[in-house]
Amino acid sequence: MNITEKILAHASGKNSVSPDDVVFADIDCAMVHDVSGPGVIKVFEKLEKHGIDTSKLWNPNKIWVAEDHFVPSAEKTSAANITKLEKFVTKYGITRHFKYGLGQYGICHTLSHEEGLVLPGQVYVGGDSHTNTTGALGAFACGLGHTDMAYVMLNGRIWFKVPETLLFKLNGELSDHVMAKDLILQIIGDIGTDGGAYNTMQFAGSGIDAMPVEERITLTNMTTEAGAKNGIIEADEKTRQYLIKHGAKPNDTVHADSDAEYVKVYEYDAVNLEPMVAKPFSPQNIAPARDLASVEINKAYIGSCTGAKMSDLEAAARIIKGHKVSIRTEVVPAAISILKKAMDRGLIQTFLDAGALIGSPTCGACCGAHMGVLGAEEVCVSTTNRNFPGRMGHIESQTYLASPLVAAASAITGRITDPRDLA
Repeated sequence: MNITEKILAHASGKNSVSPDDVVFADIDCAMVHDVSGPGVIKVFEKLEKHGIDTSKLWNPNKIWVAEDHFVPSAEKTSAANITKLEKFVTKYGITRHFKYGLGQYGICHTLSHEEGLVLPGQVYVGGDSHTNTTGALGAFACGLGHTDMAYVMLNGRIWFKVPETLLFKLNGELSDHVMAKDLILQIIGDIGTDGGAYNTMQFAGSGIDAMPVEERITLTNMTTEAGAKNGIIEADEKTRQYLIKHGAKPNDTVHADSDAEYVKVYEYDAVNLEPMVAKPFSPQNIAPARDLASVEINKAYIGSCTGAKMSDLEAAARIIKGHKVSIRTEVVPAAISILKKAMDRGLIQTFLDAGALIGSPTCGACCGAHMGVLGAEEVCVSTTNRNFPGRMGHIESQTYLASPLVAAASAITGRITDPRDLA
């Protein structure tokens, strides 16, 4: 069995599973945020009307709640959802509530690794499509809808159809100007946004072995954009040390069998990769950054669960240091802990000296909700993961997806820029 099959077999009490098997798996940990949480609460209310007992959660200690999408609240509905979520947390005794304005908080997919909340070999589900992110730690991680999340929170179990696995091998180490974002954009450009539909997208090879854990997280995060059920990377000593550094106590790692089967294997040579950009309005609409050098932009956004990890901010700061930005540039660390580390290491000063704005952790601009949405005809280069029409604001705005290196270089020049071409 491959690693996803092994995890699902163990979680469902079976000796082995195969693609298309339907299993009922035990859940190790679950998450909702300020959008999915109120949705789950509505499901609870409907269940109660039908006489179903919702007075106790399966295990409040295995559930955490994040406030990230609509914080700080921009209007009354968002504020009401935060209040509703707070009452829910208190009622059910959930202790891990990452609350805006009260110590550590941030984007849920960042907290999962930043706080060491998920371990290799576990089954983790969240009320958000980018829950795939945490598969980079060697876990089976996927997003669920409100009804399924309500079932998990009451019962601690849920069914899965075992996915087939696509294996993506990276041969060789990425060069200094190429990041994981460039690799995953190249992959999605090759297979399309439906190329991973209900498959596992697994990453391996010498290039993945050499890649820092936070870069691996960018790969699994964006498997969602290819329609994958989950993204996963086998945990190694780097994963183990990363989790220990973030306060976790990792268990024994799950490894694939030597004769594990994959429905298809894709191979990429690092030497052939270059900075890529996904043009509006799809992550599969890719082009080399150098081919888009004439595209003028109004804003650079360095934020989100894909592009505002500590290593992302370090990459962007390396490019920006000593320069001035020529367009509106927003830097939004993905969690308070990352913001604090960025301050301690002088990165925030670098961004401010360049003329950029620093925002508090939020998903707001990434999902076009608040905190810097785009106006009509505005063009943005962004480290986020989606660029469909209206994703970051007005339906007539345009978003170009890129790595933190490309976004930072573009912020300086005011047009799409390959970091190698920055004078």
